This record gives sequence, C-alpha cells and structure tokens, in this order.
Amino acid sequence: MIASLAMYDWPQVAAEHDRLWSLIRAALADEGIDAPEALTRNGSLWDIWESPDLLLGQTCGMPYRTRLHGHVTLVGTLDYALPDAPPGYYYSQLITRADEPGDVLDFIDRTLAFNGQDSQSGWAAPQNHVAPLIFKHTRHTGAHRDSAHAVATGRADIAAIDAVTWRLIGTHMPELAAKLRVIGHTAPTPGLPLITAAHRDPAPIARAVTNAVTSLSPADRDMLGLCGLVMIPASAYISVPTPPPPSQDVPVN
Repeated sequence: MIASLAMYDWPQVAAEHDRLWSLIRAALADEGIDAPEALTRNGSLWDIWESPDLLLGQTCGMPYRTRLHGHVTLVGTLDYALPDAPPGYYYSQLITRADEPGDVLDFIDRTLAFNGQDSQSGWAAPQNHVAPLIFKHTRHTGAHRDSAHAVATGRADIAAIDAVTWRLIGTHMPELAAKLRVIGHTAPTPGLPLITAAHRDPAPIARAVTNAVTSLSPADRDMLGLCGLVMIPASAYISVPTPPPPSQDVPVN
C-alpha cells in the first residue's frame, strides 16, 4: 500500500507530516484498515496517484479533472483555512518582484513562470484569471519555489503561487519572499483533493483523516496550516475551466 501527502510535504515540515500520518494510520487501524508505516516521498507522482495500491494520496485539481477523475475515488479536501476562500478552497497569489511596478494585466505580454502545465494553481489559475487574454510568454520551472526564484532573479516577470505554498515560502524562505510582492490573487477553486484507489471505500479513510487532524497538536496544526477535512463534490472540480497548454514556453534553466 502507498500513502503520500507530497504536495506540501517540504523538508521543513516533514516531521509534522510524519506525525499527521502516524495519527491517520492509527485512526485507520481503528477502522480495521492496514496502512503503510511511512509516507512515500520518492517516485513519480503520477505513478503514485494511478497505483491500485494507493491508500491515500494528495493530488491537484487539474490532474484530477483532466486524467484521474473516474479512475480514482475522491476522499475529501484538507482545509488550510485561507482567508477570502470557502473551507477547502484555495487560490493563487500573483507575484512579481518587489520593486516592479504594475498590476496583473500590465504583465500580460511579459513572461509567466509556471511550475507545470498540469498545475491548477500555477498554470490554469493565472490563465483563467486573465481570460480571454492569455499569458503567451512562459517559462516552465518545475516547482512553485522555482517559479518564485525565477521571478526574483529576473528570469520571469510574474508567477501564480499556490497560496498555501506562498505561506510556506513566507515562513521558511523569508529572504525570497522579501524580494517579491503580491499584486493580486486568482478566484478560489477547490483545493488539493485527497484520493484513494478506485476500488476503496472513501468513508472510513475520510473519518480517519478527520480524527487525525482533530488529534494533531496545536503546534503541528499551526505549522501545517490545517483546519480540518471538507467534502467538496467532484462536480466542483470538473467544472473549473482548463486552458490550453503553453505554446511559446521557455525551457527550465
């Protein structure tokens, strides 16, 4: 069996995620469900998400609606208690360099750094935000942190950073955050869904996650930004528009 909470599992919060998983595992045992001792932190995310051995994984809204929906089971969505968003929803902070003037539309003909073309927060959200215009000039970075670095160092001009990741950057990479400024945020969309393999019953897994978050120490909950688990219907994920892939992308460097 496989368990992964990779989307926000930075090294700086690995210990907190390990303690969260330990509580989830204990709650799963109370439900009569065996679970792996440790989180999986290596290998392809797609291999993890699509594995028939997946017990619990965290994916992104865009992969869920474009490829995983119908092949995995939705468990629920962790609530990171973001301001200006419904429970379980999130948005992207639109950032540029701290000394760069202008608002979002002033950057429409400049370079957008994005983590991946299958990212809701890094790719779909900013393109949907400026529609029917589009960011034509793009730089693929591979990760939100790398997009932030690309903007800070002048290799790109704007990026859309998942708001939970932006919170992590502010906490654990303050020197980087100080070089950037937020110029807006995108509309809230359903947050990163927890999934399990298609043949599994999601109800006891959801109960286990809920109990674990409730049992987590206040310090760990605060460090992870966790508030609880909410149930967002699959239709809310599927209804989010999917923009076309980049056409003039600058490769990672």
